[in-house]
Amino acid sequence: MDLRIFTEPQQGASYDTLLSVAKATEDLGFDAFFRSDHYLKMGSADGLPGPTDAWITLAGLARETRRIRLGTLMTAGTFRLPGVLAIQVAQVDQMSGGRVELGLGAGWFEEEHKAYGIPFPAERMARLEEQLAIVTGLWATEPGGTFDYTGTHYRVEKSPALPKPAQAKVPVLIGGHGAKRTPRLAARYADEFNMPFASIADSERQFGRVRRAAEEAGRRADDLVYSNALVACVGRDDAEVARRAAAIGRDVDELKANGLAGSPAEVVEKIGAYGAVGSSRIYLQMLDLDDLDHLELISAQVLSQLG
Repeated sequence: MDLRIFTEPQQGASYDTLLSVAKATEDLGFDAFFRSDHYLKMGSADGLPGPTDAWITLAGLARETRRIRLGTLMTAGTFRLPGVLAIQVAQVDQMSGGRVELGLGAGWFEEEHKAYGIPFPAERMARLEEQLAIVTGLWATEPGGTFDYTGTHYRVEKSPALPKPAQAKVPVLIGGHGAKRTPRLAARYADEFNMPFASIADSERQFGRVRRAAEEAGRRADDLVYSNALVACVGRDDAEVARRAAAIGRDVDELKANGLAGSPAEVVEKIGAYGAVGSSRIYLQMLDLDDLDHLELISAQVLSQLG
């Protein structure tokens, strides 16, 4: 089971804070550092000092880390034109020496679009499908060739399809709860399917849909990685769990029901239950980015017990 660190900087984090977390992620043996792609805080957080851009952040971290994978859960398709996104991700992949992964979604948080003057079209899923076709098509075009695409929302003509990523294939992540279109898109374009903030039963059901869609598309279901994103709140004792839950404004019982919360033994057991339904990778949503002791505890007493 891979454990990856997943951050939500829109809730309030500077680049320096994210760099500290990314370096701890690398030093403590976690597999990857991922971040959300949002420009507006959610809930009661103050959001200070303000938003940071996902791909500018990852470009910086690409030069200041050496081992960990770097990526997004999920880049909002509404924020970037597909050709521009393909260039940005390829460049950051080059800057990292081939450690980047692209999670791409349709975009959903209408308020942040209003706050920063970003269009929020109704047909976001249709646009996402075309974006996936263009980004992956540009990367797959042989050097010296050109790429063309004609869709309802985007048109690409005689693109030199440059630059190329450092990796032969940048892993593409697709995720979500949708019962039909999401599994179909994952089956066609994804290297990994991520189930965000879902129960074990719901994860098993959705993984099954994606596996069936992959087989119907002519792929082996096991060609995809299946993963979960879950909030983490781990403590050596009940008091420490309660303190960490209070720091992020959450209830301990709710976190135990819907996330990975409790003692290291409890968390290891629950991770095993997700593994039993097909998950091989967990993104630990860390909501208190100043609590690096939390990462150290998870590394020493959770990560160390996972094969």
